[in-house]
Amino acid sequence: ISAQYGGIVTAEIIRRAFLQTEEEFIARVGELWNVRPSMATAGTCCLVGVVYQQTLFVANLGDLRAVLGKRVGSTGGMAAIQLSTEHNANIDEIRHELKELHPHDPDIVVLKHGVWRVKGIIQVSRSIGDAYMKHGEYNREPIDPKFRLPQPMHMPYMSANPTIISHQIHPNDSFVMFASDGLWEHLSNEQAVEIVHNHPPAGSAKRLIKAALQEAARKREMRYSDLRRIDKKVRRHFHDDITVIILFLNHDLISRGSRLDYSVSVRSALEH
Repeated sequence: ISAQYGGIVTAEIIRRAFLQTEEEFIARVGELWNVRPSMATAGTCCLVGVVYQQTLFVANLGDLRAVLGKRVGSTGGMAAIQLSTEHNANIDEIRHELKELHPHDPDIVVLKHGVWRVKGIIQVSRSIGDAYMKHGEYNREPIDPKFRLPQPMHMPYMSANPTIISHQIHPNDSFVMFASDGLWEHLSNEQAVEIVHNHPPAGSAKRLIKAALQEAARKREMRYSDLRRIDKKVRRHFHDDITVIILFLNHDLISRGSRLDYSVSVRSALEH
């Protein structure tokens, strides 16, 4: 989409990319409805960061989070600045938004087992996919009964329209952490920034994951080593999945508007 407009990046271009991805996935759900109806219940949160001409765009659907680590003057300290808006029904503003969108639906958000959920089913209010919460023709048999709603759907209960924030990159901006809610469930923004700031850049994402798992083990009153030994199929009962990417900002390249190609290292701490 950006290429169609000469390679520029704007919030609207990013929004179109999200919506086009959504449209193509929903089309795939329709194609497979008769052979794989469970596709209608599949969905994902999505967090995207794009640096373009000294501006960082952060677009989010769901409860992922991007946090900036910013140097505070010459003090040596670091501030944690959240750059994303989360769409989780447990947040007061999101419940208010849903009630405004569905004023005639008293069950648009339901408190279930101590957790607020859209229609009593799902915590996030925006995602890619989850066709069963957006299109009435997919909220019926043969999908699993736990996803089926008793009343007709007159309008989508969820959206694929991202919240997009633009941030002008400052020389004091050091790094940006992009992570799933599995990390933020156990570490605050400030704790995560301090961990990255106080250690060498190499291995920072892995270090954050370990810190979160150690905290998850502490909350369960168990040892970290014991948590690591639990089968991955069972681990979901102890902690959510955790994905972390950290972008360290090179201000010389950003200020020059460099378009050189650099190799990208993608590593996964699979042993976690």
